[in-house]
Amino acid sequence: MKKRHVLWAAAALALVPAAFAQPNAKPLRIVSSFSPGGPVDFVARALAEQLGHELKRPVIVENKPGANGALGAMETLRAGADGSTLWITSVGAAAVNPSLHDKLPYNTQRDFAPVSLVANNVEVFVIQASDPATDAAAFVKSAKADKASTPMASSGSGSIPHLALIQLEESTGARFLHVPYKGMAPAFTDLMGGQVKGVFADVAAVIPQVNGGRLKAVGIASSKRHPGLPQVKTFEEQGIKAVDTNNWYALFASAKAPAPVREQLNTAVRAALANPELSAKLLRGGAEPKSSSPQELAALLKADTAKWAALIKSRDVKADE
Repeated sequence: MKKRHVLWAAAALALVPAAFAQPNAKPLRIVSSFSPGGPVDFVARALAEQLGHELKRPVIVENKPGANGALGAMETLRAGADGSTLWITSVGAAAVNPSLHDKLPYNTQRDFAPVSLVANNVEVFVIQASDPATDAAAFVKSAKADKASTPMASSGSGSIPHLALIQLEESTGARFLHVPYKGMAPAFTDLMGGQVKGVFADVAAVIPQVNGGRLKAVGIASSKRHPGLPQVKTFEEQGIKAVDTNNWYALFASAKAPAPVREQLNTAVRAALANPELSAKLLRGGAEPKSSSPQELAALLKADTAKWAALIKSRDVKADE
């Protein structure tokens, strides 16, 4: 706990005025709250190349992982208000963190201005390849019949995979043994090794294991099937309601950035995501490209902040210490 507060404090202290520059006088920076090589980084770097063509200026991606997304958020605010630095984040750091952390050094709805949604990134439920269950409904039925608690992984307490697991419990009446990991990689390792029985994951994070036959996808947490896994039924198709989890990725600017600059950025992002080559690349990686107006992203952020706050409060979810 103390370590996390120290990281947040350091991030807050870094929030000092930066020299003003004209928006197009320097490269556009996209600050990611996640480590290199992960699904958010993949989307950010794929987008950056095409966005540079649209804006006719260099676009660079910088990774600032740590403090549950706070370091990336604060780095964006520290950079100043000229609109030359954007924050790319998932729903977790933007809409879930406020309900998990009392001393969060930023408020997404107050400190940031929405630019555009970048990708819908729904959760998929995966189990061991050798598991006899052919879909999520069969897996839940077997788990409920088992007197022992079925161990289920997540990438951490309060993470989107954990919240999706809670949705599954509340919808079906099943109760699982939650096993939180520090990230998705060790969760996948233990799932394939048989230490846990299932996990929710971003499609972009798990599609290589599914396509390679190392894990079995049995349910999509969305109202429609995912184009990258069209054979996998949604939970609703299997008679399981209210398991609908979109770990979307989006771009935000400082709330102080000039409105005309934000509008220009929105136009460029929408044009970039409409590019067929970029769209195909993102889909192959498991991310579903999706742009939006700033107003649409603001409404989504507000709705998801309230949605996850209610679930976190009702189940007294605490972040990993």
